[in-house]
Amino acid sequence: MTQDSELDILVRARIRGLRVAAGWSLDDLAARCYLSASTLSRIETGHRRISLDQLSVISRALGATLDQLVEPPGDSDVVIRPHHDAARGQTTWMLNRDPAVTVAKLRITRPARLGETELKVHPGKDWLTVLSGTLVLLLGERTILVETGHAAEFSTMVPHAFGAHGGPIEILGILDHDGQRTHLGHGPDDRELHNEARHEAHRDPDKP
Repeated sequence: MTQDSELDILVRARIRGLRVAAGWSLDDLAARCYLSASTLSRIETGHRRISLDQLSVISRALGATLDQLVEPPGDSDVVIRPHHDAARGQTTWMLNRDPAVTVAKLRITRPARLGETELKVHPGKDWLTVLSGTLVLLLGERTILVETGHAAEFSTMVPHAFGAHGGPIEILGILDHDGQRTHLGHGPDDRELHNEARHEAHRDPDKP
């Protein structure tokens, strides 16, 4: 079976799956995309070739994009690989692809450091939970220890930094755009590096 035929089968299965998930009959979908129910039936069962125009109207009716319908199979969008930043003593797993909000798992080996260059300020809030180890959070003039299984939320307009306390830690964090840029090292000057790291994290290992 060729890759094209595998994708063709997958596209037809996606159409049927989205229709069934919406609770629609063939007649229901036909009324929404201005195709006959018999045409849709032949498309879903592989007895009719699908034109680009048909895919376009079917995807709109199903509330999906054309790209989502024809996305090729593979694990590049499933397997997340870590990005290691030796200078920060930090390994990051980017768990989503939303540019507005980043969900990331971090392994941190470096302790938090005091100093004007280390304490950061940016708009918004940070939220994190400690998966293992003890995190030290420097928040203004306070030093707060966050143990395994505990979480923290704080205004990032307060000068802050965090790091490991007594050994490596693993945390799960939710960061907005400014938090991502500050804590994951992806500022305006290294946006290209960030994109490369995100691409590498989702790269298919079987491809060069």
